[in-house]
Amino acid sequence: MRILLSALLLATGVAQASAAEGKLVLYTSQPNTDAQQTADAFMAKNPGVTVEWVRDGTPKILSKLQAEIEAGQPQPDVLLIADVVTMEGLKAQGRLMAYPEANVAAFDAGLMDKDKTYFSTKLITTGIVYNTKAPFVPASWEDLARTEAKNLIAMPSPLTSGAAMIHTVTLTGNLAGGWDFYKQLAENGAVAAGGNGDVLKAVSGGDKLFGMIVDYMPMREKAKGAPVEFVFPKEGVSAVTEPVAILSTAKNVEAAKAFIDFILSEEGQKLAVSQGYIPALASAGLPAGYPERSAIKVLGYDAAATLANDAANKEKFSEVMGQ
Repeated sequence: MRILLSALLLATGVAQASAAEGKLVLYTSQPNTDAQQTADAFMAKNPGVTVEWVRDGTPKILSKLQAEIEAGQPQPDVLLIADVVTMEGLKAQGRLMAYPEANVAAFDAGLMDKDKTYFSTKLITTGIVYNTKAPFVPASWEDLARTEAKNLIAMPSPLTSGAAMIHTVTLTGNLAGGWDFYKQLAENGAVAAGGNGDVLKAVSGGDKLFGMIVDYMPMREKAKGAPVEFVFPKEGVSAVTEPVAILSTAKNVEAAKAFIDFILSEEGQKLAVSQGYIPALASAGLPAGYPERSAIKVLGYDAAATLANDAANKEKFSEVMGQ
């Protein structure tokens, strides 16, 4: 019986080892370096799989995917993009494949889709970056409306960044001033353009001295010696969770499932920590420079309403910011 069981386990092991192979196409909004590190780490664990990845901002990735869908040729097997709002939209269109066997037992249930069509991988917050030459140290979102910050503020545009739209919706839904807060920023000369990388470039280079930005970018640059600091404002921060999902049209489903398994594994989550992110798996630790999780106040938002009101919110933002 022992010999038979061993043979069965060996056969199962061989089947599992050979199940994930071939080409896996990944569309991602991760920075290029992180995307390559993620692909390399996954391929090291799955030597039979070759990852081909395409990187761009989430709205552009989605536009590319929609064009491919309309042409009847969607290319990606897996998406790893900024936010759950976009994933909810794809889920509603029947574009995501459920993966009921995915092991999410160790994660906060609130981070995961109950139908297991997408899985949160990180917690990326948006707070305030400032140049160390700034005239004051900001502690509140309201500080960006101070006269000392006039014409010195940069922020990503929700017209081009999915994370920036969630940030805008979160602040307007939680701050007492709502959209009036953004009116104050516009009157204070705030510039909304591009993505988070553009904000970092402007603030670290001194063209602007304050900015709204995702946490990991200034954290990384500060570690390299850039003259920037990151602040978690006292009111709280917005957050996206960089979910990963398998497309319903995936050509290599087994490799796609293996990719999900790797990203959600202890090793995959520690890779996220090494890249400077707050991992979705609390036991994986934290990158250097971050406060304890309990000290980070994450503000809530309605993902379904954000999806339904996307066009109206973009129109409102353009109106308020004069763009």
